[in-house]
Amino acid sequence: MIKVGEQAPVFSAQAFYNGQFTNVNLQDYNGKWIYLFFYGGDFTFV
Repeated sequence: MIKVGEQAPVFSAQAFYNGQFTNVNLQDYNGKWIYLFFYGGDFTFV
């Protein structure tokens, strides 16, 4: 489990940006501060 302040593992994921889906790779933001927000219930029947 990752804890606050620890480095996130490298991953890629699909994101919805500017009206279209795109692939996002965490390594593209190496050396920058980012905020990761996951909303697992969106577009589901949960």
